[in-house]
Amino acid sequence: MKWIAVDYGDARTGLAECDPGEQIAAPITPQIEEKSMNRAAQAVAAAAFRRQAGGVVLGLPKNMDGTEGARAAKTRRFAQRLADACGMPVVLWDERRTTVSAAAILAENDTFGQKRKERLDSVSAAVLLDGFLAWRRNHPDAALPETVAPHTPKEE
Repeated sequence: MKWIAVDYGDARTGLAECDPGEQIAAPITPQIEEKSMNRAAQAVAAAAFRRQAGGVVLGLPKNMDGTEGARAAKTRRFAQRLADACGMPVVLWDERRTTVSAAAILAENDTFGQKRKERLDSVSAAVLLDGFLAWRRNHPDAALPETVAPHTPKEE
């Protein structure tokens, strides 16, 4: 199945996608430059539909000790808006150290300054997606980790 990964941020949101065989994760550029949570969710949903993604993975920022702070709470709010916009569940995936790994990848490729800024969040999303896909390969029969389901419309 084709997945899209999301590294949500206050000003920039990075995206990555994988192939239908779930083998290769690649950053999607340009990043989404949007400060409004609702508009960012709509933009991610549009990207998921354009790329025919069957699933969405959202990075959940946890503290190094595994606890959740204010940033994780905001990301959970975004997850609900994204699930509603996409009409599909959003998998929450621990994103600890993805930005550090992404920065190292960009440095190894001599990507600095403005180019680094333009790509960092999407490369972080690719690192996140790569970890999720490795988990899927190693746990083929496991249920998905924590997901946020879209709200169902109330019947009148």
